[in-house]
Amino acid sequence: MNKRDIDKVEITSGDIKAEQLEQLKAIFPEVFTEGEIDFDKLKATLVKATLGKNTDDRPERYSFTWAGKREAIQMLQTPSKATLKPDRNESVDFDNTQNLFIEGDNLEVLKLLRKSYSGQVKMIYIDPPYNTGNDFIYPDNYTDPLDNYLELTGQKDSEGNLQTSNPETSGRYHSAWLSMMYPRLFLARQLLREDGVIFVSIDDHEVHNLRLLMNEVFGEENFVACVCWQKKYAPANDTVDFSATHDFILVYSKQRQFLDSGKAIALIGRMERTEEQNKLYKNPDNDPRGLWKASDYLCNKSAEQRPNLYYPIIHPKTAEEIWPSRTAVWRYSKARHQQNVQDNRVWWGLNQENKVPAYKRFLSEVGGIISDTWWQHKDVGHNDEAKKQIKSLFPEASQSFDTPKPTRLIKRIVELSTNTDSTDIILDFFAGSATTAQAVLELNHEDTGDRRFILVQLPQKTDNPQFPTIVDLSKERIRRSIQKIKNSDNGKLPLQNRETPEDLGFKVLKLSKSNYRQSEELPSDTEPEAYIEQLELFNDPLVDGWKPENVRYEVMLKQGYSLTSRIEEVTEIESATIYKITDEDKRQHFYISLDNQFHFETARTLKLTKNDLLICLDMAIDDTTAANLVLQCRLKTI
Repeated sequence: MNKRDIDKVEITSGDIKAEQLEQLKAIFPEVFTEGEIDFDKLKATLVKATLGKNTDDRPERYSFTWAGKREAIQMLQTPSKATLKPDRNESVDFDNTQNLFIEGDNLEVLKLLRKSYSGQVKMIYIDPPYNTGNDFIYPDNYTDPLDNYLELTGQKDSEGNLQTSNPETSGRYHSAWLSMMYPRLFLARQLLREDGVIFVSIDDHEVHNLRLLMNEVFGEENFVACVCWQKKYAPANDTVDFSATHDFILVYSKQRQFLDSGKAIALIGRMERTEEQNKLYKNPDNDPRGLWKASDYLCNKSAEQRPNLYYPIIHPKTAEEIWPSRTAVWRYSKARHQQNVQDNRVWWGLNQENKVPAYKRFLSEVGGIISDTWWQHKDVGHNDEAKKQIKSLFPEASQSFDTPKPTRLIKRIVELSTNTDSTDIILDFFAGSATTAQAVLELNHEDTGDRRFILVQLPQKTDNPQFPTIVDLSKERIRRSIQKIKNSDNGKLPLQNRETPEDLGFKVLKLSKSNYRQSEELPSDTEPEAYIEQLELFNDPLVDGWKPENVRYEVMLKQGYSLTSRIEEVTEIESATIYKITDEDKRQHFYISLDNQFHFETARTLKLTKNDLLICLDMAIDDTTAANLVLQCRLKTI
């Protein structure tokens, strides 16, 4: 067997455009001719599929577009050639934690995460730039996004100036913001589970455009709610017209009518009841079932609408027939009413003095309450509370954020959208001050949950010499939040009802250039010697100075494995350095060797089967070894 026939390890994040074409081919194979789309056939097929609907080419039609939308789509479709390199020194409990903090441009990072985390994320919360004219706007460049990122963050430019804003005097004020948001939201949707939801904070500068953009990316039918959050505890008197005291949180689902075994499942959970709400429940008759509240025995249906609910009830004290109004009949049928009487759920008053009964609804049966769309600061906090929280953790950084979000706000979002008894993943790719990480850590500690977070943040510069970039602040906040939780447990008994150890750690990874050599497209007038020189470089597929751990993580990422996959050295083989990578959530694994030589006897010792994937350097095996290996296992080379 010739080694050229062996599958190669992927070196980019994947081609979204090619994947979309494959999906189209699976649905409409008849519109492809010699591998290319025949647009006349596609149009005819779509007209046939929509037969009976108006399919004319009227010039007036509703659409949402902006200057630069085409470039934003190109930006989305440009594969990433980057990688994520682990940083053990800045991490906490690196080898065991399931939490991730990723430093880098979030668009490149989302592209890299797509293969590993597609359909895996339960909830996304983001607090993007509000486009107020002064906040940072990511200046994407689809021709070479990685070099663009490295230049912006000072890794290639000695000045390292990251102060890019989008002033209102810009000719593309709204368009630039929409072009920045579109590809990120598109990729975010792909990462969500089928029952996943996304929450996006925004103010009135762009809420109208964001709603249209979310409709386009997620579908108008998947709109869930527009929450108004009271961000200030008092109005400001120094404004000219109105004092803005609220922000918005747009909520969308990936699939509004999510079904589980044919049954519609609520995507948003219920909130815990407050003490004030529970005070409404009493127990005047000392019912052994506990506290209860009297609720209406009547409903708003008429006798004409529900004739089966229009009947007389016998008063237990006077024995007279009690009829409901013809415009408001009983809430329960005759049979259900008799059952209510037997269950002692019909309340006529302590001395049976009431003329109309009530229904006894027990506190133990009502569960949580459905969230409304007006979130007051007394329940979820405000901006000033958020600033005080940061100051309490590290006073030296308290002035670094203008409008941080309070932990209570993010906790409510996490509680409404995730489950305590699961390993739900929460993603925040505009991490800012890392409020989301603190909220997840604290909530897990409070309710013994096992939720996991993935945070992504650009290393934007600050004015604080102690914390030169926002990521320095973010990581330090997570470390201090972890220590705060540990300190709170001093002298206390550990939680006995936690099934798994509490995850008080996070793994740091940084967006970097790939460990693989990337070919460059040379000009047509290039001298032959230059072509030969480039070919010679690819005798070694890895860049100079590569590190084994970095390569292992890049292979994991490009193979679609979680970045928290278990990495174990195979110690029973002393003659070779081999690692087994296991993604327990996806129930898959592979073996990787980066030695300069790989012998077939090593594969025999590993007892590889056709279900096992082995990855090694192309230079490490000859044609004979390759031929023997493909008979025993699945083989890929670097």
